[in-house]
Amino acid sequence: MDILAKLLCDKLAFCELSSSFEQAKDIVSSNKIPIMLCSDIILNEESLKHSWEITSDSIAAFIANKLDSKLLIATNVDGIYDKDPSLTDAKFINEIDVKKLLSFDESSIDLMLPVLLKEYGFDCYVVNGKIPQRVLSIIDEETCDFPYTYINNH
Repeated sequence: MDILAKLLCDKLAFCELSSSFEQAKDIVSSNKIPIMLCSDIILNEESLKHSWEITSDSIAAFIANKLDSKLLIATNVDGIYDKDPSLTDAKFINEIDVKKLLSFDESSIDLMLPVLLKEYGFDCYVVNGKIPQRVLSIIDEETCDFPYTYINNH
């Protein structure tokens, strides 16, 4: 994850690497987006169990909670589907309640993310990260006429 963070930061002039929550807050106050080098942070964090149920999605939620920030998950599909999106009868979900998402056995996000969203009281956006303009549009709170999933926690 740290290698990907460094590669991503090299490509995005509006981002800066951060290895601590304090440094990330300083980066935000300078109107840049922090990209966390999180391996040291999560290795020392007891609340995130080491399992295949936790991937970068849950780590992002953990970090967003520590920084009191919004959460956007960029993935390789448009958002969340009711089943594997490669299946012809898969239906795209524009908005879903986190409680309903807890009942899913599989989706484009890891299994622990809905648990953490519920615990932290977060809403979350899931968007196709292969199309950077979609990610930027949500970050900039623009009107979005493309598919993405909004996970609400009401």
